[in-house]
Amino acid sequence: MERMSESPNPTSFGRVEADGTVYVTVGDTERMVGQVPDATPDEAMAFYVRRFEALEVEVGLLEARVRAGKLSPDESRKSIATARTAVVDANAVGDLKGLEARLDALAPLLSEQAEARKAVKAQQNEETRAAKEKMVAEAEKLAAGTDWRNGVTRFRTLLDEWKQLPRIDKSTDDALWHRFSSARTQYTRRRKAQFAEQATKREAAKTVKEKIIAEAEVLASSTEWGPTAGGFRDLMQRWKAAGPAPRDVDEKLWQRFRGIQDTFFQARTAAMAEQDSEFRGNQEAKEKLLAEAEQSILPVRDPKVGRARFRDFLAQFNELGKVPRDAMRPIDNRVRALEQAVNEAEQEQWRRTDPAARELAEGTANKFQAKIDELEAKAAKAEGRGDAKKAAELRSSAESYRALLAPAKKAAEDYRG
Repeated sequence: MERMSESPNPTSFGRVEADGTVYVTVGDTERMVGQVPDATPDEAMAFYVRRFEALEVEVGLLEARVRAGKLSPDESRKSIATARTAVVDANAVGDLKGLEARLDALAPLLSEQAEARKAVKAQQNEETRAAKEKMVAEAEKLAAGTDWRNGVTRFRTLLDEWKQLPRIDKSTDDALWHRFSSARTQYTRRRKAQFAEQATKREAAKTVKEKIIAEAEVLASSTEWGPTAGGFRDLMQRWKAAGPAPRDVDEKLWQRFRGIQDTFFQARTAAMAEQDSEFRGNQEAKEKLLAEAEQSILPVRDPKVGRARFRDFLAQFNELGKVPRDAMRPIDNRVRALEQAVNEAEQEQWRRTDPAARELAEGTANKFQAKIDELEAKAAKAEGRGDAKKAAELRSSAESYRALLAPAKKAAEDYRG
């Protein structure tokens, strides 16, 4: 409205003849815009001025939209061309030339907007290209990997994101899409092949496990507890090595196999418990006999007597039969300790009566004694010469050998018994 108030009075651009014909002046030319019969000149003029004012409002609105960037440059050019045609051909009275000038003044702004939009478009294209290249790189990494569980979901997400992005130049966009699509196809083929191979292995595992179950059913009723328990351990190792069967049957197969194992091991536990009850008397007898043997043999003072008593004990011990499983190790450890004590006593006696060791010990004692006698003799001679200092040194050395002589003599006596 401010522009309209500053504009020349529209009536100054037109005139009205007596018959109501209205003319408008555009630059240096004048043309007729129409006739309003049965109206005063002012009314006729006012009619065509209102048309101009309406046209001026439209131009003002178009200017505002263009300057605000609400239209693309192409849309603006089309709208301006349409408005200019309307102004040039308008049957209205007012500054039509001024409206044309206002429309023409928008041309530089359109050029600026076109360049700005071009820069924005270029930036968007670069960002889109970078985003698609990143998606392609991720797709190719997925295609080369083995994430069969999450890869499908990720590819679906990437595809949805791809569809949301605008297209860039055709050659680049087509090349990137080809890489993305190829990666997706490669992943899908590898995944299907993997699942097919996995299905084959699972079917093979199912066959193996069914065979294991059949073997387990044969073993389940056996009362050969030791060998059968070993057989079940072997079956368990084969079960684990077989790998998983198809999901819908694997757990059922396992429940069958475990149930068969439970049947056997529960029966073994019951039998062992009953057996242990029967063996408890043997345990008490063996523990009593063992306590008596420990009392009579330990400590082993005479190895011959100790060995004879241990043989008698062992003969009686072996006649008593089996003991419960939980008592086996403690009793065996006590028997071994008793036997070890007898063995050590025999070894110690042999060591003390070994002729070579005795001869060595006696020889060592004799050498120490001879050295002492030699030093004492030399000390006596030194005293005879009046060399008290030398005599003291020689007697000091003799005392050192005398300190070694005592343990050497005791060792020799030990060997003599």
